[in-house]
Amino acid sequence: MYRLQTYAFHLSLAFLILTGSYTFAQEGTNYQDKEKALQTRLIMAQDGDVIEIEEGFYQFKGSLSMDGKKNITIKGQGMDKTILSFKGQITGAEGLKITGGENITLRDFTVQDAKGDCIKTQNIDGISFINIKAEWTNKPNKNNGAYALYPVSCNNVLMDSCVAIGSSDAGVYVGQSKNIIVRNCVAYHNVAGIEIENSINADVYNNHAYNNTGGILVFDLPDLPQKHGRNIRVFDNLIEENNYKNFSPKGNIVNKVPPGTGVMIMATENVEVFHNKIHNNRTASVVIVSYHITEEEIKDQEYNAYPKKIYVHHNDFIRPNRSARKISPFGWLFYFKFGRKVPHIIYDGIPEKNSVDENGRLKASHQICISNNKNGTFANLDAANKFKGLSRDTSLFTCELKSLSPAKVANVND
Repeated sequence: MYRLQTYAFHLSLAFLILTGSYTFAQEGTNYQDKEKALQTRLIMAQDGDVIEIEEGFYQFKGSLSMDGKKNITIKGQGMDKTILSFKGQITGAEGLKITGGENITLRDFTVQDAKGDCIKTQNIDGISFINIKAEWTNKPNKNNGAYALYPVSCNNVLMDSCVAIGSSDAGVYVGQSKNIIVRNCVAYHNVAGIEIENSINADVYNNHAYNNTGGILVFDLPDLPQKHGRNIRVFDNLIEENNYKNFSPKGNIVNKVPPGTGVMIMATENVEVFHNKIHNNRTASVVIVSYHITEEEIKDQEYNAYPKKIYVHHNDFIRPNRSARKISPFGWLFYFKFGRKVPHIIYDGIPEKNSVDENGRLKASHQICISNNKNGTFANLDAANKFKGLSRDTSLFTCELKSLSPAKVANVND
């Protein structure tokens, strides 16, 4: 009987390789059979294949991986119909990890409760996440994986209609990548709902980030291979009630993000934030800071720690008549300085050397421009001088910058 089953398995596998279509079904005697079958399909996939996973709840004890493939689609039957659970994961750091290759599409399934990141993709030119959910089903805590959806060092990245829940770092995260669109996504119960880090040319729009510690972060950090993140547009998003406690492990940079943050821009160049609804984030709606505000040592000699050419305009701001959340250094600072009247837009006031003219205005290369916002109150903390010159005067920051060009992702239409 064993030989007959083995023969049948290899015969069916050969047929699948020849036809270029794989269908993975829930049937099987135990999780080992299912795990082995799907991993085999990922390893044996030929360029151009579609790997289809039938409706069902699949449990895995180890990571799934695929490397060096081109033009592959991994497809479920729907976000809430095809579920890959790693709740009992023993081996591997990720749920699903895909490395190398070109034009990989993931769509219509959920990954749950990975030991580390739910889905990580790395060094891929053309990666699409479409109608994908990644979540931890327990309450948010520091033991959850860092990233739900995690493309890093990729080019031509599309994240469309995805859901991210419970990450101890960032839910929808794109790092050290180029040419990026993040749209129509929902992120909640993460430390950072959506984060663009050390990346170039990104559009983040039509997303809903709520009940995170921080809604949308645009960061540039030291000690990473790709530096000088730039050309990021954040627009037409609903960013609301991001007041959740910060549950990231100590030592992570996002552990510095104060609960109650709508948008935070750190040390990035050419960032345009516009046409967003940024509502009821108790600490601040938009925070613009240098990396120096973290008080972390900078050893990277090629790193520039200052935000440059930041344009915040035509946003709708609302905040509750309450003080900032007093569970972080920022929260306490804002409580003592502003009480219940915390400004919506806050600049840390740590300028780069020689970036300020004789009138106290940032030079063109470093401008921060704020205009045409609804309820767009502002404060310059003057943190460089221990907050002695804290000011709510907007005159030095009332200006306009040229709008950035849209991000372009290969093979993606508007």
